[in-house]
Amino acid sequence: MSTTEEFFNHINEGYTTKGDFITIGAAMLGEETLTNAFVKIPLKTLNRHGLIAGATGTGKTKSLQVLAENLSEKGIPVLLMDMKGDLSGIAQASSGHPKINERHEKIGIPFNASNFPVEILTLSEQGGVRMRATVSEFGPVLLSRILDLTNTQTGIVSVIFKYCDDNQLGLLDLKDFKKVLQYATGAGKQEFQEEYGRISTSSTGAILRKIIEIEQQGGDIFFGEKSFDVNDLTRIDKNGKGYINILRLTDIQDKPKLFSTFMLSLLAEIYETFPEQGDADQPELILFIDEAHLIFKNAPKTLLEQLESIVKLIRSKGIGIYFVTQNPTDIPEGILSQLGLKIQHALRAFTAKDRKAIKLAAQNYPETDFYDTAEVLTSLGIGEALVSALDEKGRPTPLAATLLRAPMSRMGVLTDRELKKLIDSSDLVEKYKENIDRESAYEILEQKIKASDKEKEREEKRKEKEKSSRRSTSRRSTRQNPVIKVLTSATFIRSVLGILKKFI
Repeated sequence: MSTTEEFFNHINEGYTTKGDFITIGAAMLGEETLTNAFVKIPLKTLNRHGLIAGATGTGKTKSLQVLAENLSEKGIPVLLMDMKGDLSGIAQASSGHPKINERHEKIGIPFNASNFPVEILTLSEQGGVRMRATVSEFGPVLLSRILDLTNTQTGIVSVIFKYCDDNQLGLLDLKDFKKVLQYATGAGKQEFQEEYGRISTSSTGAILRKIIEIEQQGGDIFFGEKSFDVNDLTRIDKNGKGYINILRLTDIQDKPKLFSTFMLSLLAEIYETFPEQGDADQPELILFIDEAHLIFKNAPKTLLEQLESIVKLIRSKGIGIYFVTQNPTDIPEGILSQLGLKIQHALRAFTAKDRKAIKLAAQNYPETDFYDTAEVLTSLGIGEALVSALDEKGRPTPLAATLLRAPMSRMGVLTDRELKKLIDSSDLVEKYKENIDRESAYEILEQKIKASDKEKEREEKRKEKEKSSRRSTSRRSTRQNPVIKVLTSATFIRSVLGILKKFI
C-alpha cells in the first residue's frame, strides 16, 4: 500500500463519525489534495471550544465564515465578534467564481451559494441592535475584577451593592454607582458608618478613577437599560437556519478595557442564564472572537483568571467559544489547553522570534508520521490549514493539512444601502432601541440629599430663631423702665433721704 493510500485511510478512519457533523475541507499530503478524504467536525464536540490562528492574509476570516455558515445550516446560532467589519457579507449569497468551483472539485464537495439569516449588533451608537447590561447584573465580584481593584476596594464595592440591596436602590448605570460611592463618604457618611462601618475616602476616590477610565472608553453607553436578553442570540429562522449575530466592533479596537468588560459580562450572563445541557448532540450557541488578543491585551490577572474559569465551565451549557488570532501564543496557556478544535493557517518566519514561535505552535498539535509540522506551518497556502479536532469520544483526530472549502456567502461587506435595509428590517432593533433611564440610585439619593439639606436648613433656621429669641429676652431683661431707672438713681435716693432728714 502506498503512502498516499495509507494517509487516505488514516484520515477517513480518524474522522469517522456516527452523529451529525460539518465538513470543512479535504486532507492534503504534500501538493496533493485527496478528494473525498474529508476533514469532518462532529457537532457533538463543538462545545469544546477552538482556535483559528495564522498570519495576516492566510484565510482566518474565511475559515471563520465557513464554520459559521455550516453551523447555521445545522440550526446552530452563532455570535461573531467583527473587529475588522468584514463579515456582514454573510447576509448575501456568494456570486461564485471559477476558482471556487475548482477548489471544490479537488475537495469533492459541490459548491452551493447561499445567504444566511443575520442580525447586526452594536455596543455603541452605530446602527444595529443595542447591547446593554446594568451594573447590578455584573455584581460586585465581576465589577471589581473588571476594574482591577484591590481586596480593600473590592470590599467597598460589595458594601455598596449590599447597601443598594438593603435600600431597594437600583444600580443601573455608572452614574448610579458613582453617586452611591460619593454618598457613602459625603452626605451618607454617618449612615454608612453606623450600618456598614467606616469607608475610606481615599479608597472610594481610587474606585471612582477606575470607573472614569471605563467611561472614557465608552462604558457609559454600554451600562444601562434596556438589558440585552442573551436568549435572543439563539433564534432560528423559518427555514431552520440558526441566526448569525454579527457584533460590529470596528469602533472599539483601541478600547481593550471596554471589550474585555463586555466579553466577560456576556459570558457570565450566558453561563447564568442557559441551563445545563449535558451530553447533547449539538451545541446551543457558538461564539467567535476575532482579534482575540485584544481581550488579553493589558488585561489584569484577575480578569484572565475569571475568563479562564468561565471557558472551562461554560461548555456544560452547550456553548462553544472560538478564538481567532494571529498566533496561538496570543492565548494564555490555561485557556489554550481547553481548545479542542485547532485550525492553524500559515505562519511566517521573518525573524528568530518568529521561528521560535513556529516551533512552539507546532507543539500544540498531535504528533504525526506524515508531516513535519513546523515545516508545513510555513508552507501552507491561502485557504489551507493544519486541522486537529476531537472525535465523538473526545480524542484528538489525526493532524491533517487541509484544503478548506470556500464560503457560500459573499466574501466581502454589505453596501451601506444593504446594511441599512438589513438593520431596518430587524425586530430586535425596535425591541432594544429605547434607552430607559428610570428612577434608580442616582435619582433617589439626589432626592434624599436634597431632603436632608432642606431639613438641615430648617434646623439651622430654627436654631437661629431660638438664638435670636434668647438674645432678645436678654436685652429686655437688661433694659430698665424709665420710672424704675429714676427711682433707683443715686440722685433720687439722696433727695429722698434729704427730705426724710428734715422731718426727723
